[in-house]
Amino acid sequence: MNGLSSGFPWSAFALNLAWSAAAALAVMLATFAVAVRAGVHRIVDVAWGLGFTAVAVVTLAASAGEGDPVRRLLVTTLTAVWGLRLAVHIARRGRGHGEDPRYEALLAKAPGNRNAYALRMVYLLQGALVWLVSLPVQAAQYVPGRPSVLNYAAGTALWAVGIGFEAVGDAQLARFRADPANRGRIMDRGLWAWTRHPNYFGDFCVWWGLFLLTCDSPAAAAVSVVSPLVMSLLLTRGSGKRLLERHMADRPGYAEYRARTSGFLPRPPRLPGRE
Repeated sequence: MNGLSSGFPWSAFALNLAWSAAAALAVMLATFAVAVRAGVHRIVDVAWGLGFTAVAVVTLAASAGEGDPVRRLLVTTLTAVWGLRLAVHIARRGRGHGEDPRYEALLAKAPGNRNAYALRMVYLLQGALVWLVSLPVQAAQYVPGRPSVLNYAAGTALWAVGIGFEAVGDAQLARFRADPANRGRIMDRGLWAWTRHPNYFGDFCVWWGLFLLTCDSPAAAAVSVVSPLVMSLLLTRGSGKRLLERHMADRPGYAEYRARTSGFLPRPPRLPGRE
């Protein structure tokens, strides 16, 4: 254990975990208040990226005097860029729309007050996930010593691939949907010809990239690896890919698109008649 935790400031990091939990909770409670006033709980999706940004900024402040300042600033910047881009994209996409069908279906099962049920089952749950998934963002800022060039470069490069897939995939889909000629059609162009979920694959890369920035410390890596593992599970088996594909299954042309296009990792589309 001594080798694993050598040099890692566990007491300071433990205090930071409390501060970051408070930051995530504050974002979710503020979003809940706005959503109740607006009467639309889909706003919580905007808070997902904002929550990670808040955790990163709070950790940057709390970790002053700990860790390497370059790594601390890098992790905070990468997280904030990712989180703010995602929040802006989701806010623009949802502007002028009513309740998200996912939340409508969930709230239809509310045993009592719908808003109280949403607070428990959506906002507090997402706040807890923000806290858990953000562990690499927090731990990396407490890693002692200067970053190794390999981890520094590999983590940043993987993050860049991830946010590139997310941003380009989202932009391509937005342009496709904006063309009335594409109404009812399946998006199968650009990155969407290589993977059915370029934005989810991008998320996958972002969080494994941020995890690599903890790997100069065995202790930080050990406490943080749960984050990309949980995110990978959510994206491939949980609320991401699985639920979306279930919703899309009956769309005309989707079965053919599914047969020729990778479900997650990008690769060239299959040619007709090939397995």
